[in-house]
Amino acid sequence: MKMDSPSPHNALDDNFQGLVGKPIDRIEGPLKVCGLAPYAYEVDEFEQPLYGWIVDSRIALGTLRDIDTSAAEKAPGVVHVMTHRNAPKQAPWGESGRDRFARARPQLHDDQVHACGQPVAFVVAQTLEQARAAAHLIRVDYAPRNGAYDMARHLADAVTPAEGDSGPADSAVGDFAGAFAGAAVRVESRFTTPNQCHAQMEPHAALAMWDGDRVTVHCSAQLLQSARKCLAATLAVPQKNVRIVSRYIGGGFGGKLPIYGDVILAALAARELGRPVKVALTRQQMFHTTTHRSETMQRVRLGASADGRLLAIGHDAIVHGGRRDDFYESAAVQTRTLYAGENRLTTHRRVPLDMPVADSMRAPGEAVGMLALEVAMDELSEVLGLDPIALRLANEPAEDPEKHVPWSTRQFRQCIEEGAKRFGWDERRPTPRATVRGRQWIGIGMAAATRGNLLMPSTCKVRLDGAGVLTAQMAMTDIGTGSYTVLTQVAAEMLGLPIDQVRMQLGDTDFPETAGSGGSFGAASAGSALFDACQNLRDALARKAGVDPGHAVFRAGHVGDGARSFRLAELAGTTGMEARGEIKPGAMEKKTSQQAYGAHFAEVAVDMDTGEVRLLRMLGVFAAGRILNRKTARSQVLGGMIWGVGAALFEAALLDPRHGTYVNHDLSEYHVPAHADIPALEAVFLHEVDPHANPLKIKGVGELGISGAGAAIGNAIYNACGVRLRDFPFTLDKVLAGLDD
Repeated sequence: MKMDSPSPHNALDDNFQGLVGKPIDRIEGPLKVCGLAPYAYEVDEFEQPLYGWIVDSRIALGTLRDIDTSAAEKAPGVVHVMTHRNAPKQAPWGESGRDRFARARPQLHDDQVHACGQPVAFVVAQTLEQARAAAHLIRVDYAPRNGAYDMARHLADAVTPAEGDSGPADSAVGDFAGAFAGAAVRVESRFTTPNQCHAQMEPHAALAMWDGDRVTVHCSAQLLQSARKCLAATLAVPQKNVRIVSRYIGGGFGGKLPIYGDVILAALAARELGRPVKVALTRQQMFHTTTHRSETMQRVRLGASADGRLLAIGHDAIVHGGRRDDFYESAAVQTRTLYAGENRLTTHRRVPLDMPVADSMRAPGEAVGMLALEVAMDELSEVLGLDPIALRLANEPAEDPEKHVPWSTRQFRQCIEEGAKRFGWDERRPTPRATVRGRQWIGIGMAAATRGNLLMPSTCKVRLDGAGVLTAQMAMTDIGTGSYTVLTQVAAEMLGLPIDQVRMQLGDTDFPETAGSGGSFGAASAGSALFDACQNLRDALARKAGVDPGHAVFRAGHVGDGARSFRLAELAGTTGMEARGEIKPGAMEKKTSQQAYGAHFAEVAVDMDTGEVRLLRMLGVFAAGRILNRKTARSQVLGGMIWGVGAALFEAALLDPRHGTYVNHDLSEYHVPAHADIPALEAVFLHEVDPHANPLKIKGVGELGISGAGAAIGNAIYNACGVRLRDFPFTLDKVLAGLDD
C-alpha cells in the first residue's frame, strides 16, 4: 500500500467492536510490574554469560600515549582485556549517508580520542563486580590536545549544514529584510537553550552471542534495522548474519536511535571468547558516551502591522555538533509552517565541536525552536497591546505558507479556543504583578504546539490459526509508548477478534522490517503495515466464506454479511491462513502539509523574595488525528509536557569549557522534574481523523506534548512578575536578576 491518495472509509472507521480509541490497559503491563518482561541486560537466553565493563576516556581530545592493562589482566575472574592494541579489525567510521544510524561505528580501533567518554578499554570477567574492579586497575596515559568545546567561542567556525531530516537548512519566501525594516511594529529577540542529556530509566545495555558466523544481540535500540546495518557494517559481515532483538525498552526519546560501544564491544568480545557477553553503561557514562541535544543560540525577528498581522517572520538558529558528524538541531523548522506571513526567512548554522555526537532528542527542532518562537510571539503581543491568543488567531494561514499546499487537517484554532475556555483565559490579567497571593505573584501564559507528521516504509506478517488466534510479527519496538497495546487494538478491530486472541510479536529483526520507533512515526508506520496485512487477510477470509469482501463484517470472531456468519477459526482450518502487508509514503506527503497541533496553558507562582517558580496547573489541548488509545496517548503527551516543564525550569547539562566534559553527569546534579514539581496536569484530545496521513488516519503524539510547553511557562512567568527571560532554563537566579533590574 502506498499513500498516493486519501484513505477511504475502512474497518477502523466502522469500529464495530469499539476497540479503536478505547483506553485499555497496556498489554505488557502485568509482565512489567511483575518483573517478568526482560530488558536487554536481564535476558537469560544464553547460559553462563561473561560480563563486560567499559573504560571510558577522561579527556575530550588527544592520543592514548600508553595504556597499562597488566594489573587488570591478572585480576580475579578476568577473562579478557581489549584495547586498541588487540581489538579485532573493524570498518572505519562510516559516512552519514541516508541513514546516519546505520554507518559503521568502530570501537577501540586506534589510539585517537575524539570525545570525552569514548571507550578506551573493555574488561570482560566472570562477574560484573570482577569486571568493574579490574577496570579500575587500568592506567591510561593521555596526550591531550586543545579542542573546541564551547560553541559561543567558536561561532566563526559555523557552517551551513547539508539538507537534513527537516529539509534544507535555510528557507526564504518574499523579501524578509525589506518587510521587517518597513513593519510598523518590530520585535527582535535572542534566546539560548542548553545542552541536554538523555536520562532513560533503562541504561544502554547489550547481550551478544555468536552461533557459528551469526551473532544475536539483545540490546536497547529504537531502530532495529539501523542497528543491524550498523553492527554488520562495523564488523564487516553480511546483514543476514546479524540478528538484533529488543523486545522491551525502558525509554528511548531519540537517545537509542543509534547503537553505541556497548553493542559493538559485546559482539566483538563474544566472538573472540566464544561465550555470551553482556555489558551495560553506567548512569554517568550515558552522559558522555551517548548522544545529547545540542545547545542553541536563536534569533527571532517578527514584523507586524499595527493591527497584529505578521508581515515578516525570521528565525535564525546556531547549533553545535560533533566534529565527525553532520546532524544539526533544526530549531527553526516549525517557524516555516505555523503562522501566516508573506515574507519569511529561516536559517541554520552548525558549529563543529570536539564533543560527543549531538543528535535527536524528543522533538528535535520543535522542542527548542518553539521555546524561542512562542516567547517572541508573546513579546510581540505585548508591544501591540494585543491578547496573545488574538495575535495567534489573527495569523492563521490558509495553506502551508512556504510549501503552498493545503493542510491535511488543521485544528490549531480549535485547540487554542478549547484550551482558553477550559483554563479560564478570560480571567487572566494582562498586566504583570497584577495578581498577588501572599508573597507570590501569580501569572498565566500560553503557547502553541505543533509537530510534523511522518510516515515511513514498514512491513508486517499476520497469521490466523485454527484456534482463532491471530499472531502479528514486525521488527517494531515499544519504547514505553504502548506499541504492543495500540497495535493489538488495531489488529483485533480489523479481524473482529477479542483482545486476548491477538498475539503481537515485536522487537526482532527476524520479523518483517519496519521503521521502528522514533520521530513520532512508529504507530503510524508499523500500524499501517499491520492494517494492510489485516485487510489482506480479511479479504482472503471473506472470499473463502463466499462473502463479498466489500460488505463483510468482522465481529466477535466471526465474519458475515448479515445473512450468514462463519467462525474465523473454522475458516483458518488446521493449517491456518497468512497474509502480509506493507506501507510506503506516497504523493500525500507532498500534496498536503501534515502537522499535529496543540495549545499549552500554564499558571505559575513566582516568589517575591527568592525568585522561585512553582507550576500551579497546566493544560494541553491537542489535535493529532485519530487516537488509538486515549490512555496511552494521554500518557505520551503528559510525559512531553513534564519534559517541557523541565526544559523551562530545570534541565541543563553544564559544560566545563576547559575540558569538554559535563560537570553534572548524574541524576544527583542533572535536574529533572520530581513529583513535587508537577501538579495534576490535564491533557485533552479533540476529535480528528486524517485520511491523508495513513490508513489509520492518525498522527504521532509522542513529541507533540513537549513542543511549546516550556514557552507557556516562560510566558506565565512574565505575566506573574514582569521578568522576560530568554536564557533557558529559567532558574531562580535569573528571575532574581530580572527583579533587580
